[in-house]
Amino acid sequence: MRKPIQTSDPLLRLQASITARDDRLLGWLYDHGVFTTDQIAAALFPSLDFTQRRLRRLTTLRAVDRFRPNRADGGSYPYHYVLDQLGYDHVHAQRGLGRPRRDQARRRKQSLTRRPDLPHLLGGNQVFIDLSAHARTHTDGDLVRWQPASAYHEPGVLYRKGGNPQIIIGGPTGFPRPDGAGVWTERGRSVPFFLEYDTSGERLDVLIDKIAKYDRLFAMSTWAWPVLFHLPSARREANLHHRIAGIDLHTVFATTTAELRGALDASPADQVWQRADSSGRHRLIDLPYTDTDHDDEFPTHTAPDQDGRAA
Repeated sequence: MRKPIQTSDPLLRLQASITARDDRLLGWLYDHGVFTTDQIAAALFPSLDFTQRRLRRLTTLRAVDRFRPNRADGGSYPYHYVLDQLGYDHVHAQRGLGRPRRDQARRRKQSLTRRPDLPHLLGGNQVFIDLSAHARTHTDGDLVRWQPASAYHEPGVLYRKGGNPQIIIGGPTGFPRPDGAGVWTERGRSVPFFLEYDTSGERLDVLIDKIAKYDRLFAMSTWAWPVLFHLPSARREANLHHRIAGIDLHTVFATTTAELRGALDASPADQVWQRADSSGRHRLIDLPYTDTDHDDEFPTHTAPDQDGRAA
Protein backbone atom coordinates (compact mmCIF):
# COMPACT_ATOMS: atom_id res chain seq x y z
CA MET A 1 0.00 0.00 0.00
CA ARG A 2 1.14 3.50 -0.76
CA LYS A 3 1.70 5.84 2.15
CA PRO A 4 -0.72 8.79 2.43
CA ILE A 5 0.60 11.96 0.85
CA GLN A 6 1.74 14.33 3.55
CA THR A 7 0.86 17.99 3.08
CA SER A 8 1.68 21.16 4.97
CA ASP A 9 -1.37 22.94 3.56
CA PRO A 10 -3.89 23.24 6.44
CA LEU A 11 -6.87 23.39 4.06
CA LEU A 12 -5.84 20.24 2.21
CA ARG A 13 -5.23 18.51 5.54
CA LEU A 14 -8.73 19.53 6.67
CA GLN A 15 -10.35 18.38 3.43
CA ALA A 16 -8.64 15.01 3.73
CA SER A 17 -9.97 14.57 7.27
CA ILE A 18 -13.64 15.55 7.16
CA THR A 19 -16.63 13.36 6.41
CA ALA A 20 -19.83 14.10 4.48
CA ARG A 21 -21.53 14.77 7.83
CA ASP A 22 -18.80 17.25 8.78
CA ASP A 23 -19.21 18.92 5.41
CA ARG A 24 -22.93 19.35 6.01
CA LEU A 25 -22.28 20.86 9.43
CA LEU A 26 -19.76 23.35 8.05
CA GLY A 27 -22.24 24.40 5.37
CA TRP A 28 -24.95 24.90 7.99
CA LEU A 29 -22.64 27.00 10.17
CA TYR A 30 -21.75 29.11 7.15
CA ASP A 31 -25.40 29.77 6.34
CA HIS A 32 -26.97 29.91 9.80
CA GLY A 33 -24.19 31.23 12.03
CA VAL A 34 -24.19 29.29 15.29
CA PHE A 35 -25.37 26.04 16.89
CA THR A 36 -25.03 24.56 20.35
CA THR A 37 -23.54 21.15 21.01
CA ASP A 38 -27.00 19.72 21.70
CA GLN A 39 -28.39 21.08 18.43
CA ILE A 40 -25.57 19.55 16.41
CA ALA A 41 -25.99 16.22 18.20
CA ALA A 42 -29.75 16.11 17.61
CA ALA A 43 -29.56 16.87 13.90
CA LEU A 44 -26.49 14.94 12.79
CA PHE A 45 -25.02 12.47 15.27
CA PRO A 46 -26.11 9.26 17.03
CA SER A 47 -25.03 10.37 20.51
CA LEU A 48 -23.83 13.39 22.47
CA ASP A 49 -20.52 11.69 23.29
CA PHE A 50 -19.87 11.02 19.59
CA THR A 51 -20.73 14.65 18.82
CA GLN A 52 -18.34 16.04 21.42
CA ARG A 53 -15.46 13.89 20.16
CA ARG A 54 -16.03 14.95 16.58
CA LEU A 55 -16.36 18.63 17.47
CA ARG A 56 -13.08 18.48 19.39
CA ARG A 57 -11.45 17.07 16.27
CA LEU A 58 -12.94 19.77 14.03
CA THR A 59 -11.82 22.42 16.51
CA THR A 60 -8.27 21.04 16.45
CA LEU A 61 -8.34 21.18 12.65
CA ARG A 62 -9.49 24.84 12.91
CA ALA A 63 -12.64 24.10 10.96
CA VAL A 64 -14.84 25.32 13.84
CA ASP A 65 -14.43 27.54 16.88
CA ARG A 66 -16.55 27.75 20.02
CA PHE A 67 -17.59 30.07 22.84
CA ARG A 68 -19.74 29.85 25.98
CA PRO A 69 -21.97 32.84 26.83
CA ASN A 70 -22.30 33.63 30.52
CA ARG A 71 -25.65 33.35 32.26
CA ALA A 72 -26.99 36.44 33.97
CA ASP A 73 -27.71 34.39 37.11
CA GLY A 74 -24.28 32.77 37.17
CA GLY A 75 -22.62 29.92 35.34
CA SER A 76 -22.48 29.58 31.57
CA TYR A 77 -24.42 28.16 28.66
CA PRO A 78 -23.31 25.11 26.66
CA TYR A 79 -20.66 25.53 23.99
CA HIS A 80 -21.80 27.46 20.93
CA TYR A 81 -20.04 26.52 17.69
CA VAL A 82 -19.19 28.82 14.78
CA LEU A 83 -16.95 28.48 11.73
CA ASP A 84 -13.24 29.03 12.15
CA GLN A 85 -11.21 30.51 9.28
CA LEU A 86 -10.34 27.17 7.67
CA GLY A 87 -14.02 26.29 7.79
CA TYR A 88 -14.74 29.40 5.72
CA ASP A 89 -11.94 28.48 3.30
CA HIS A 90 -13.39 24.99 2.91
CA VAL A 91 -16.99 26.11 2.30
CA HIS A 92 -15.88 28.73 -0.21
CA ALA A 93 -13.84 26.11 -2.06
CA GLN A 94 -16.74 23.64 -2.05
CA ARG A 95 -19.20 26.24 -3.37
CA GLY A 96 -16.88 27.75 -5.95
CA LEU A 97 -16.76 31.13 -4.21
CA GLY A 98 -13.81 33.48 -4.02
CA ARG A 99 -11.40 33.39 -1.11
CA PRO A 100 -13.02 34.71 2.08
CA ARG A 101 -11.58 37.61 4.05
CA ARG A 102 -8.65 36.59 6.21
CA ASP A 103 -10.49 37.87 9.27
CA GLN A 104 -13.93 36.52 8.30
CA ALA A 105 -14.16 34.04 11.17
CA ARG A 106 -12.95 36.50 13.80
CA ARG A 107 -15.39 39.21 12.71
CA ARG A 108 -18.34 36.79 12.56
CA LYS A 109 -17.56 35.32 15.96
CA GLN A 110 -17.29 38.78 17.54
CA SER A 111 -20.62 39.77 16.00
CA LEU A 112 -22.37 36.63 17.25
CA THR A 113 -21.00 36.84 20.78
CA ARG A 114 -22.23 40.44 21.06
CA ARG A 115 -25.54 39.84 19.30
CA PRO A 116 -28.42 40.84 21.60
CA ASP A 117 -30.90 38.59 19.79
CA LEU A 118 -28.70 35.48 19.91
CA PRO A 119 -31.50 33.49 21.69
CA HIS A 120 -33.84 34.40 18.81
CA LEU A 121 -31.32 33.18 16.23
CA LEU A 122 -30.75 29.93 18.13
CA GLY A 123 -34.51 29.45 18.60
CA GLY A 124 -35.24 29.87 14.91
CA ASN A 125 -32.41 27.48 14.07
CA GLN A 126 -33.85 25.02 16.59
CA VAL A 127 -37.07 24.59 14.59
CA PHE A 128 -35.07 23.47 11.56
CA ILE A 129 -32.76 21.39 13.75
CA ASP A 130 -35.84 19.59 15.10
CA LEU A 131 -37.03 18.87 11.56
CA SER A 132 -33.58 17.53 10.68
CA ALA A 133 -33.58 15.38 13.82
CA HIS A 134 -37.03 14.04 12.86
CA ALA A 135 -35.75 13.19 9.39
CA ARG A 136 -32.74 11.39 10.88
CA THR A 137 -35.01 9.00 12.78
CA HIS A 138 -37.93 8.80 10.31
CA THR A 139 -36.96 7.60 6.87
CA ASP A 140 -40.16 8.90 5.24
CA GLY A 141 -39.38 12.59 5.94
CA ASP A 142 -36.62 14.97 4.92
CA LEU A 143 -35.75 18.64 5.22
CA VAL A 144 -34.59 19.06 1.64
CA ARG A 145 -34.00 22.82 1.82
CA TRP A 146 -33.17 25.21 4.65
CA GLN A 147 -32.63 28.86 3.84
CA PRO A 148 -31.44 31.46 6.34
CA ALA A 149 -33.01 34.84 6.98
CA SER A 150 -30.14 36.47 5.07
CA ALA A 151 -31.48 34.97 1.83
CA TYR A 152 -34.44 37.35 2.08
CA HIS A 153 -32.75 40.58 3.13
CA GLU A 154 -32.13 42.01 -0.32
CA PRO A 155 -34.79 43.92 -2.28
CA GLY A 156 -36.35 41.92 -5.09
CA VAL A 157 -35.67 38.39 -3.84
CA LEU A 158 -39.41 37.73 -3.51
CA TYR A 159 -40.14 38.78 -7.10
CA ARG A 160 -40.98 36.18 -9.70
CA LYS A 161 -41.80 36.52 -13.37
CA GLY A 162 -45.47 37.42 -13.70
CA GLY A 163 -45.64 39.22 -10.36
CA ASN A 164 -46.03 42.92 -9.73
CA PRO A 165 -42.67 44.73 -10.21
CA GLN A 166 -43.52 46.85 -7.16
CA ILE A 167 -42.28 43.88 -5.14
CA ILE A 168 -38.77 44.83 -6.25
CA ILE A 169 -39.22 48.52 -5.47
CA GLY A 170 -40.90 47.91 -2.13
CA GLY A 171 -37.93 46.00 -0.81
CA PRO A 172 -37.71 44.56 2.70
CA THR A 173 -39.68 47.37 4.34
CA GLY A 174 -42.93 46.67 2.51
CA PHE A 175 -42.63 42.90 2.27
CA PRO A 176 -41.83 40.14 4.73
CA ARG A 177 -38.39 39.19 5.95
CA PRO A 178 -38.84 35.69 7.37
CA ASP A 179 -36.58 34.17 9.99
CA GLY A 180 -35.96 31.27 7.63
CA ALA A 181 -37.55 29.15 4.93
CA GLY A 182 -37.53 25.50 4.05
CA VAL A 183 -39.01 22.64 2.11
CA TRP A 184 -40.24 19.59 4.02
CA THR A 185 -40.79 16.35 2.09
CA GLU A 186 -42.76 13.36 3.31
CA ARG A 187 -44.15 10.33 1.47
CA GLY A 188 -43.72 11.83 -1.97
CA ARG A 189 -45.16 15.28 -1.18
CA SER A 190 -43.23 18.45 -0.42
CA VAL A 191 -44.31 21.67 1.26
CA PRO A 192 -42.34 24.93 1.10
CA PHE A 193 -42.79 27.25 4.08
CA PHE A 194 -41.65 30.45 5.76
CA LEU A 195 -40.83 30.54 9.48
CA GLU A 196 -41.44 33.38 11.92
CA TYR A 197 -39.91 32.58 15.31
CA ASP A 198 -41.41 34.57 18.18
CA THR A 199 -39.96 35.01 21.67
CA SER A 200 -42.82 37.28 22.89
CA GLY A 201 -40.44 40.24 22.83
CA GLU A 202 -42.64 42.06 20.30
CA ARG A 203 -46.19 43.35 20.64
CA LEU A 204 -48.93 41.37 18.90
CA ASP A 205 -49.42 44.34 16.59
CA VAL A 206 -45.97 43.62 15.14
CA LEU A 207 -46.92 40.00 14.42
CA ILE A 208 -50.17 41.09 12.81
CA ASP A 209 -48.23 43.53 10.63
CA LYS A 210 -45.99 40.67 9.53
CA ILE A 211 -49.04 38.61 8.54
CA ALA A 212 -50.33 41.59 6.54
CA LYS A 213 -47.03 41.76 4.66
CA TYR A 214 -47.29 38.11 3.65
CA ASP A 215 -50.84 38.73 2.50
CA ARG A 216 -49.66 41.73 0.50
CA LEU A 217 -46.95 39.59 -1.12
CA PHE A 218 -49.53 37.02 -2.21
CA ALA A 219 -51.82 39.74 -3.59
CA MET A 220 -48.96 41.04 -5.78
CA SER A 221 -47.60 37.66 -6.88
CA THR A 222 -48.73 34.24 -8.08
CA TRP A 223 -47.56 32.14 -5.14
CA ALA A 224 -48.06 31.74 -1.39
CA TRP A 225 -46.22 29.47 1.02
CA PRO A 226 -47.56 28.60 4.47
CA VAL A 227 -46.28 31.03 7.09
CA LEU A 228 -45.45 29.22 10.33
CA PHE A 229 -45.42 31.23 13.55
CA HIS A 230 -43.59 29.41 16.34
CA LEU A 231 -44.79 31.04 19.57
CA PRO A 232 -43.66 30.53 23.17
CA SER A 233 -47.01 29.94 24.91
CA ALA A 234 -50.61 28.84 24.42
CA ARG A 235 -51.80 32.18 25.81
CA ARG A 236 -49.91 34.17 23.19
CA GLU A 237 -51.16 31.83 20.47
CA ALA A 238 -54.78 32.26 21.59
CA ASN A 239 -54.41 36.05 21.73
CA LEU A 240 -52.95 36.17 18.24
CA HIS A 241 -55.74 34.03 16.77
CA HIS A 242 -58.30 36.17 18.55
CA ARG A 243 -56.81 39.35 17.08
CA ILE A 244 -56.90 38.05 13.50
CA ALA A 245 -60.33 36.40 13.74
CA GLY A 246 -62.60 37.74 11.03
CA ILE A 247 -59.74 39.04 8.87
CA ASP A 248 -59.92 37.69 5.33
CA LEU A 249 -56.47 36.12 4.95
CA HIS A 250 -55.29 34.79 1.62
CA THR A 251 -52.03 33.42 2.95
CA VAL A 252 -52.04 30.12 4.85
CA PHE A 253 -51.12 31.09 8.40
CA ALA A 254 -50.43 28.47 11.08
CA THR A 255 -49.13 28.56 14.64
CA THR A 256 -47.67 26.24 17.21
CA THR A 257 -46.11 26.80 20.64
CA ALA A 258 -43.06 25.69 22.54
CA GLU A 259 -45.41 24.73 25.39
CA LEU A 260 -47.45 22.38 23.20
CA ARG A 261 -44.46 20.78 21.56
CA GLY A 262 -42.76 20.31 24.90
CA ALA A 263 -45.83 18.71 26.47
CA LEU A 264 -46.25 16.31 23.54
CA ASP A 265 -42.53 15.87 22.82
CA ALA A 266 -43.53 16.69 19.25
CA SER A 267 -41.51 17.58 16.18
CA PRO A 268 -42.48 20.51 13.92
CA ALA A 269 -43.37 17.81 11.38
CA ASP A 270 -46.09 16.46 13.68
CA GLN A 271 -49.74 17.48 14.07
CA VAL A 272 -49.06 20.71 15.95
CA TRP A 273 -49.96 23.53 13.52
CA GLN A 274 -53.16 25.48 14.17
CA ARG A 275 -54.57 27.30 11.15
CA ALA A 276 -56.52 30.55 11.34
CA ASP A 277 -59.68 28.83 10.07
CA SER A 278 -60.10 26.91 13.36
CA SER A 279 -59.86 23.58 11.56
CA GLY A 280 -57.80 21.97 14.28
CA ARG A 281 -54.14 21.00 14.33
CA HIS A 282 -52.41 19.87 11.16
CA ARG A 283 -49.21 18.11 10.22
CA LEU A 284 -46.68 20.26 8.39
CA ILE A 285 -46.89 18.12 5.26
CA ASP A 286 -50.67 18.63 5.09
CA LEU A 287 -50.58 22.43 4.98
CA PRO A 288 -51.76 23.77 1.59
CA TYR A 289 -49.78 26.18 -0.54
CA THR A 290 -50.00 27.95 -3.89
CA ASP A 291 -46.83 27.63 -5.98
CA THR A 292 -46.31 25.60 -9.14
CA ASP A 293 -42.57 26.43 -9.25
CA HIS A 294 -41.54 25.82 -5.66
CA ASP A 295 -38.95 23.18 -6.62
CA ASP A 296 -36.78 25.56 -8.61
CA GLU A 297 -37.79 29.14 -7.80
CA PHE A 298 -35.79 30.14 -4.75
CA PRO A 299 -33.81 33.27 -3.94
CA THR A 300 -30.08 32.76 -3.75
CA HIS A 301 -27.57 34.47 -1.52
CA THR A 302 -23.81 34.69 -1.22
CA ALA A 303 -21.54 34.80 1.78
CA PRO A 304 -23.10 36.30 4.91
CA ASP A 305 -21.16 39.21 6.34
CA GLN A 306 -20.14 39.49 9.97
CA ASP A 307 -23.67 40.51 10.95
CA GLY A 308 -25.28 37.60 9.13
CA ARG A 309 -26.60 39.65 6.21
CA ALA A 310 -26.05 38.57 2.62
CA ALA A 311 -22.86 40.10 1.31
